[in-house]
Amino acid sequence: MRTLIAIPVFNEESTVCGVVSRVREHAGDVLLIDDGSTDGTVEAIGRLADADGVHVIRHEGNLGYGRSLEDAFGWAASRGYDWVISMDCDEQHEPGEIPAFLRLIAEDEWDIVSGSRYLDGEMETEGCVPADRREINGLVTAEINERLGLSLTDGFCGFKAHRVSLLESLNLTETGYAFPMQLWVQLVANGARICEHPVRLIYNDPNRSFGGGLDDHDARLRHYREVMHREICAFSDRLPAGACEGLTVPCS
Repeated sequence: MRTLIAIPVFNEESTVCGVVSRVREHAGDVLLIDDGSTDGTVEAIGRLADADGVHVIRHEGNLGYGRSLEDAFGWAASRGYDWVISMDCDEQHEPGEIPAFLRLIAEDEWDIVSGSRYLDGEMETEGCVPADRREINGLVTAEINERLGLSLTDGFCGFKAHRVSLLESLNLTETGYAFPMQLWVQLVANGARICEHPVRLIYNDPNRSFGGGLDDHDARLRHYREVMHREICAFSDRLPAGACEGLTVPCS
């Protein structure tokens, strides 16, 4: 199995070198997707790109978290990778957990292995998750489960292993932080085999901004639901019965 570690990066000059160094203790191929950084990230990535096995996609402007992942998936598919493991660059995902994802990939029983910060209550926690973010995660995850017939404990964790052959059958277009809403719906619509794997809950920056007006609790929750509901409408004929009940957007 050829596996690529994909890391979206935006203004991460203080962490990117350390994260990549630790990732490369466990994986050979790393793709950094620089989403229009305006700090010293560009120079740091330039130094990293000199190393064998470290690849870079650069966006001239900030196109969004979802777009970064979509570009990574396309890059991996065009180069014959079997799996993409996505993780963040802000030190909230522990590179030492990559071998556990690789072991689950090797079992060849799953199409998506999704990290969960809440699956194992005994996992070590570092930092304090802002109450509004944990609340929104809980509300949206519960709705995903109810509408799609899943049993997720963490609908938003970006630490995931994705089977590339499955990704090629999806039509992922959501560019921002609501990307997981589109992903979950399309995964279920395409019959993906999904499991969760516990990862440490690490939260280093409680003041990090979502941008685009999404720092407001109600606006962010409304946006996530609108994206989810729109996607459910688009795939309603391939989803569990009842998935469309009470949607906030009209289905044509």
